[in-house]
Amino acid sequence: MWTPTDHEKLGVVIASFRGTVPFGLSLEIGDTVQILEKCDGWYRGFALKNPNIKGIFPSSYVHLKNAFVKNKGQFEMVIPTEDSVITEMTSTLRDWGTMWKQLYVRNEGDLFHRLWHIMNEILDLRRQVLVGHLTHDRMKDVKRHITARLDWGNEQLGLDLVPRKEYAMVDPEDISVTELYRLMEHRHRKKDTPMQASSHHLFVQMKSLMCSNLGEELEVIFSLFDSKENRPISERFFLRLNRNGLPKAPDKPERHCSLFVDLGSSELRRDIYVTVHIIRIGRMGAGEKKNACSVQYRRPFGCAVLSIADLLTGETKDDLILKVYMCNTESEWYQIHENIIKKLNARYNLTGSNAGLAVSLQLLHGDIEQIRREYSSVFSHGVSITRKLGFSNIIMPGEMRNDLYITIERGEFEKGGKSVARNVEVTMFIVESSGQTLKDFISFGSGEPPAGEYRSFVLYHNNSPRWAELLKLPIPVDKFRGAHIRFEFRHCSTKEKGEKKLFGFSFVPLMQEDGRTLPDGTHELIVHKCEENTNLQDATRYLKLPFSKGILLGNSNQVMKATKESFWITSFLCSTKLTQNGDMLDLLKWRTHPDKITGCLSKLKEIDGSEIVKFLQDTLDTLFGILDENSQKYGSKVFDSLVHIINLLQDSKFHHFKPVMDTYIESHFAGALAYRDLIKVLKWYVDRIMEAERQEHIQAVLKAQEYIFKYIVQSRRLFSLATGGQNEEEFRCCIQELLMSVRFFLSQESKGSGALSQSQAVFLSSFPAVYSELLKLFDVREVASLVQDTLGSLPTIVHVDDSLQAVKLQCIGKTVESQLYTNPDSRYILLPVVLHHLHMHLQEQKDLVMCARILSNVFCLIKKNSSEKSVLEEIDVIVASLLDILLRTILEVTSRPQPSGSAMRLQFQDVTGEFVACLLSLLRQMTDRHYQQLLDSFNTKEELRDFLLQIFTVFRILIRPEMFPKDWTVMRLVANNVIITTVLYLSDALRKNFLNENFDYKIWDSYFYLAVIFINQLCLQLEMFTPSKKKKVLEKYGDMRVTMGCEIFSMWQNLGEHKLHFIPALIGPFLEVTLIPQPDLRNVMIPIFHDMMDWEQRRSGNFKQVEAKLIDKLDSLMSEGKGDETYRELFNSILLKKIERETWRESGVSLIATVTRLMERLLDYRDCMKMGEVDGKKIGCTVSLLNFYKTELNKEEMYIRYIHKLYDLHLKAQNFTEAAYTLLLYDELLEWSDRPLREFLAYPMQTEWQRKELLHLTIIQNFDRGKCWENGIILCRKIADQYESYYDYRNLSKMRMMEASLYDKIMDQQRLEPEFFRVGFYGKKFPFFLRNKEFVCRGHDYERLEAFQQRMLSEFPHAIAMQHANQPDETIFQAEAQYLQIYAVTPIPESQEVLQREGVPDNIKSFYKVNHIWKFRYDRPFHKGTKDKENEFKSLWVERTSLYLVQSLPGISRWFEVEKREVVEMSPLENAIEVLENKNQQLKTLISQCQTRQMQNINPLTMCLNGVIDAAVNGGVARYQEAFFVKEYILSHPEDGEKIARLRELMLEQAQILEFGLAVHEKFVPQDMRPLHKKLVDQFFVMKSSLGIQEFSACIQASPVHFPNGSPRVCRNSAPASMSPNGTRVIPRRSPLSYPAVNRYSSSSLSSQASAEPSPSTSSLSSTHSASPNVTSSAPSSARASPLLSDKHKHSRENCCLSPRERPCSAIYPTPVEPSQRLLLNHIGDGALPRSDPNLSAPEKAVNPTPSSWSLDSGKEAKNMSDSGKLISPPIPPRPTQTASPARHTTSVSPSPARRSPLKGSVQSFTPSPVEYHSPGLISNSPVLSGSCSSGISSLSRCSMSETSGFENQVNEQVAPGSGSGYSGPDEPVQKESKTPPPYSVYERTLRRPVPLPHSLSIPIASEPPALPPKPLAARSSHLDNGARRTEPGPRPRPLPRKVSQL
Repeated sequence: MWTPTDHEKLGVVIASFRGTVPFGLSLEIGDTVQILEKCDGWYRGFALKNPNIKGIFPSSYVHLKNAFVKNKGQFEMVIPTEDSVITEMTSTLRDWGTMWKQLYVRNEGDLFHRLWHIMNEILDLRRQVLVGHLTHDRMKDVKRHITARLDWGNEQLGLDLVPRKEYAMVDPEDISVTELYRLMEHRHRKKDTPMQASSHHLFVQMKSLMCSNLGEELEVIFSLFDSKENRPISERFFLRLNRNGLPKAPDKPERHCSLFVDLGSSELRRDIYVTVHIIRIGRMGAGEKKNACSVQYRRPFGCAVLSIADLLTGETKDDLILKVYMCNTESEWYQIHENIIKKLNARYNLTGSNAGLAVSLQLLHGDIEQIRREYSSVFSHGVSITRKLGFSNIIMPGEMRNDLYITIERGEFEKGGKSVARNVEVTMFIVESSGQTLKDFISFGSGEPPAGEYRSFVLYHNNSPRWAELLKLPIPVDKFRGAHIRFEFRHCSTKEKGEKKLFGFSFVPLMQEDGRTLPDGTHELIVHKCEENTNLQDATRYLKLPFSKGILLGNSNQVMKATKESFWITSFLCSTKLTQNGDMLDLLKWRTHPDKITGCLSKLKEIDGSEIVKFLQDTLDTLFGILDENSQKYGSKVFDSLVHIINLLQDSKFHHFKPVMDTYIESHFAGALAYRDLIKVLKWYVDRIMEAERQEHIQAVLKAQEYIFKYIVQSRRLFSLATGGQNEEEFRCCIQELLMSVRFFLSQESKGSGALSQSQAVFLSSFPAVYSELLKLFDVREVASLVQDTLGSLPTIVHVDDSLQAVKLQCIGKTVESQLYTNPDSRYILLPVVLHHLHMHLQEQKDLVMCARILSNVFCLIKKNSSEKSVLEEIDVIVASLLDILLRTILEVTSRPQPSGSAMRLQFQDVTGEFVACLLSLLRQMTDRHYQQLLDSFNTKEELRDFLLQIFTVFRILIRPEMFPKDWTVMRLVANNVIITTVLYLSDALRKNFLNENFDYKIWDSYFYLAVIFINQLCLQLEMFTPSKKKKVLEKYGDMRVTMGCEIFSMWQNLGEHKLHFIPALIGPFLEVTLIPQPDLRNVMIPIFHDMMDWEQRRSGNFKQVEAKLIDKLDSLMSEGKGDETYRELFNSILLKKIERETWRESGVSLIATVTRLMERLLDYRDCMKMGEVDGKKIGCTVSLLNFYKTELNKEEMYIRYIHKLYDLHLKAQNFTEAAYTLLLYDELLEWSDRPLREFLAYPMQTEWQRKELLHLTIIQNFDRGKCWENGIILCRKIADQYESYYDYRNLSKMRMMEASLYDKIMDQQRLEPEFFRVGFYGKKFPFFLRNKEFVCRGHDYERLEAFQQRMLSEFPHAIAMQHANQPDETIFQAEAQYLQIYAVTPIPESQEVLQREGVPDNIKSFYKVNHIWKFRYDRPFHKGTKDKENEFKSLWVERTSLYLVQSLPGISRWFEVEKREVVEMSPLENAIEVLENKNQQLKTLISQCQTRQMQNINPLTMCLNGVIDAAVNGGVARYQEAFFVKEYILSHPEDGEKIARLRELMLEQAQILEFGLAVHEKFVPQDMRPLHKKLVDQFFVMKSSLGIQEFSACIQASPVHFPNGSPRVCRNSAPASMSPNGTRVIPRRSPLSYPAVNRYSSSSLSSQASAEPSPSTSSLSSTHSASPNVTSSAPSSARASPLLSDKHKHSRENCCLSPRERPCSAIYPTPVEPSQRLLLNHIGDGALPRSDPNLSAPEKAVNPTPSSWSLDSGKEAKNMSDSGKLISPPIPPRPTQTASPARHTTSVSPSPARRSPLKGSVQSFTPSPVEYHSPGLISNSPVLSGSCSSGISSLSRCSMSETSGFENQVNEQVAPGSGSGYSGPDEPVQKESKTPPPYSVYERTLRRPVPLPHSLSIPIASEPPALPPKPLAARSSHLDNGARRTEPGPRPRPLPRKVSQL
């Protein structure tokens, strides 16, 4: 049976449990579980990481932990009883674990590894804590390390700063807000600005001396030298090196490592140097022979220096090599380091051996104990300590030192009867009074143990040697008295024996007879001469002699025989026991000389402070002894001396001696009667303050009052103990009188002189220290009253003296911090005084830092939630006194500009933060009663209004992100909790006082604004927190956003009709709130929008304002990342439900639907923009949103913004053409006017004309970069017209040159024709703008189907590629997946005019083939019925799909949606007709190209002829005969009679073309190809016979053929009315650019590898492209298409009404051949093969591409025609030739750039009769075969780019009734139906498409010729008229107005 657990509440999983049993809970090792119930070895509970899932798990898998339970029962909270540091470590490591893995994912390797090490360290420390074997100190140390690492990790990972007290986390509920702020601020300051260490230490490690010829041992001496003061500042570090230059004792690190300690911050400067002196130990001369002398001397070797400033970077200087220098003359050795520092190069040079000293140096910061902790390894291995010279900056009591520093300076010696100077060596001994030499008291330096004697180094032949060697003599105090130092002088011989001969000595006693030590300074000692063998062991023999020349001079009685020789030393005593001061000794021995007492007390002030503190206790005993002796006589003097000593201890150097004095007062002071004299003298001084002229001495007395009172109190206590409390009243009276004098003195105002105010300031600064002393004798309330009276006596005039006011405030601050204030009884007495002074200062905005600190302390003492009556009363007082001024202060402080200096800025932030913390602390401790009293205290509504506005403003300031540092989440949450509690209290006051007739808009607006920014705070967005952090916040505070949201809703409902004041102003803020992903908050806030709609409907009958505001704000908010799909659904459902019963339901539904659709697009846009690279999805999404803003919302400004966002995307993707089209949208909205436009986006303030000009130039530049030069030319003309109208000829010239350069580029540069692909996006997982839609996409250059498909799959990695081209069914549409269907499609140009013109170069045509395309086609071959294996053509049908886009390509995007699709089926007969038409057209093109020398070689024509003729022999067209010409087919398909005739006609036409082609081929075929040509001729005759053709003339009569380049131009596309008298056609010259609306004339390629290609029916998603590398085919063979069958039948009736010229010539509409036509045709053909004129050169032939007859001698006739002057068309420029690959078997007449393929041509179709004129549409056939190499007809399909033999075009281009000509010239505009303009296309469409020319590209009709050369405006305007009359299936949306308001 399951029973609730009592003790087993918390556990840690020690083994993973899979939870496979019923109701099992899956657990991972390390999870923490809370246990609810138990039963037979099983527990039931949940893991803390996921408390919602409960289950069972084995008890053996869990290790139980001690815990206690809060709120026992259903909502119990289990808290572990372990150390809080352990709990924090565990939770923090869990959070880090997840983030640590993310670091690896984000490739932040450095932080990843560092954090890993830190986590391991924390785990190790955690184990140590858990074991519990640590001492208290060690535990404290471990916790310090843990918290330091936790804080470091949190900072690195951007986590919150944790407030701690003694290493444990602090619960913010348990302390006041001010205390919390201080903890946070302390940790933040510690983190940001590490404390500057006051003491520093230099670590030195000697490694080696690198030298080429050492061979001798060395001594290395390090010291620190102050070059500014020219003296050493440290002791020496001394070490010995062996002969190899390495330390002699490598196993003893203390011998070669040292720490120079106690360097002050003032000593870390550039002029402090590390100096290294090197002494060698060996022969006198470095070059002497080894055996010359066995005695070794100390000789100078070299010196090195290094500035300590080089070490200030903090980096360890490992293996630093110091250069070693030697002085040029040994006599300057004593100052070599100074010379090197001063760079006196003439006095030193590098040592001869070029030595280098290898050392390691590091500067360490902090006190010595800290250094020991942080660098424990250094100290554990051993390091010597090198002190500073003398005492450190701070002298510590108890420090025992007795060091005498002796510097061997110099000597002056005589030659001693020798010819050369001596080699002097000095030996030093310390000799005690008994005559014994003291051992081990001479220290050479810190690295070497002390020795018994010292030997100086020897300077060669120098009678005035200077050594400057520093030695330390640490002689004990007991051996100091009577001891002396003896110096012996020896001459060191350089002879073989190397003797050292004694020739003199000096000595100096260490202590004088009066007990004083040897005074500091330089002493000139007498050198006493002696014999070589003199015994100096008996010191009594020479101690009677004078030792110093100074004494000798002072005592003239003594006479010395020889005093020429002298020896100088410098001494310096550093002792805590001995003194050199005689006055000090006299004072201490006052009893022996009572007459000197007055003088000694007077001289005390002149004695050095270090001497006084050394004998502090003895001095104080002396003073109070003298006071007891004769207080009347010496009372004032003793008091002054005591004041001097007390003030001496205020000095920072002796500050640490205060505890010594405190100890003295507590333990040693015995002056029981002293208090009377001290009070009396003190009162005397206070009473004299007003009269005294000089206040310095009085101020010194007041400064010392703390210790004076300590002595008074202690003396009184001693007296009370001795007498049993006698004279108590008298003592109280004395104190009262003293304080009355003080109050009188304080109440005086300074009149002119600042001396009085300075005295007052001195008193106030030290007065708070007296409180604790008074409390020892008086009751708390008494002391509080005394202090209150004293502080209350301060003058209240603030502006008198600012410095005094600051001191007053400091006094108040110290009072609040004192022990007196902590007692509630005294606090209640003192609080009014404190608040009074604070109020005064805050009102004046002075000393804010101090005010903030005092307030913080006040609130720290009032514990939170304390229900004590005293606390409640204090809060009452504070609220009444300070709340208002506190609010004003915060407003004032935060409105000031922040100071520029970093230190000032920190102080500024601290002040603001502290005031804020004080306000929060006060508000948090206010109860209902306090709030009620506060609100009742306002007399008028105006006062209440001002207060509410003020507090709401302050709250808005507190919510600002910059109010607290980023990681202070704890502080922010506390602040928010206080704010929301206060707002809930104040909202009642708002409702009661400011509604109905008292409604106040400003205060309500302030309230709502505060509530909105409160909810939007980053620190309250719990969704961004880790699960553990979110759980903690919810447990402590709940979701404060929901609470505030409910309050907003409640207050909104209370507004009633006043809601109208906030519509639409609050729509944006409320919308921002609803976008927060909190379901409860959304459910509360979204209904407010319904309310707004309702009230707006009541007011104005619509809610346009609501709609406009919603839409405007949605865009900006969602682009910031707010909102999600859930919000969209919730918004839609809640509001639809709300408006169900409203009368305005329909318009409401419309609004909601619009906003919902906008959200869909914005969410898609945001999701797309998150991706890295620019892809089609981003662009498509932006286009969708842009269209939505324009068409549905008509939001002009947003529309323009997204135009520019789309433009930027295109530029980034290098879609320059699309970028130009995009910018054109903005250009179309502007006019050429001078209206000023405001600054907008990146545009400056300028006129509309200037902006439009800038846009034009930018668009032209992009068209140029996108190789869309034709479009750029139109814009060039447009802007040129503007320049011309303004007579700006300079810019006009530039524009004309630019236009010319674009024409050049068209002719000279290569353009690749892109492929087009149809893409279907199916499934619900696609973004809204793609979902279940199909698009046509313009591919990139060189991009084939496979590459495009791969690109699409990479853009949509989760999509599945569909492997068929059939339309998907409904299951695919509704699937929760992504399906992509991709296949290539063929572009169908809508206008064939340019494409059908003869003589237009391919460079030009290629543009019109692939630009401005609305229609695309895709063919799918299939067999209907039974397939005939013998002849598959019988059943081969084609399904032709036509796709119509919403925009033409290219446009503002690379892809556009398919608006309409049409599917028709073509019969096998129609299929055959189209295949033959295409093949005939291809043959004609190739023949023409060959004939006009446009081909470099004849191979393409050879292959094409071979393919058709050979295929015909092997079956070919014969298969068509078998299929369609048999009696059985004709009888069963009587309706196909005309088509059969047309097929027969095409077959005969093909034979005629082949015969002419063979003739041309014969002329140009190379010799090696002759056999192939002969074979083709033979096979052709076989083919003719198979077709039943006997005579060629008969063929001609049956089907006359017209070659465009081989026949008179009279037969070309011209009406009889436009013929010249001599029969030559006059063609009006029209630029292709005059026709903006043109269609691409497309075709497909006939693959030379067709046999290797898969059948198009096998796969529609992949195709094998066979074009050459520089040729891009428009579509794969499987995608090529034929004319639409339905269109053919649709137009059949209409064509019956056409004139013979207008009627299409085909198998369906046969054209009767007139006899005259037959006659003319026979005349032209002449029954002979064409010939060529051998005299015509190739270039001439190329330049004259319009031959006049079938004859190959076309050049002459062309010339004749041109001579007649009747032809207006200029000759076509020569086309560059290109060699075709012999492997190419077929050609492509598909869209291609210039030089795309030699197979491309412009040959047009044949006409049945030379005198019958066809409409342009008929000439648009471009057939291509796709199939076997050996057949001219595909076995499965053929692909055609043509437009149904021109049928559709003919219908659309019918002339008006009565027209005599089919040609519509510029003066005869054809009237057609006008259309609505599409939004984005630059060009018109000619097929079922209303495409008016955009404003920016329209070309106005010139009324009269312009001043400059005329432009073909007439032609263009005619075309515009033509293009304006077309039918449209449905109306298109209206574009935006052309004017943009100030944009």
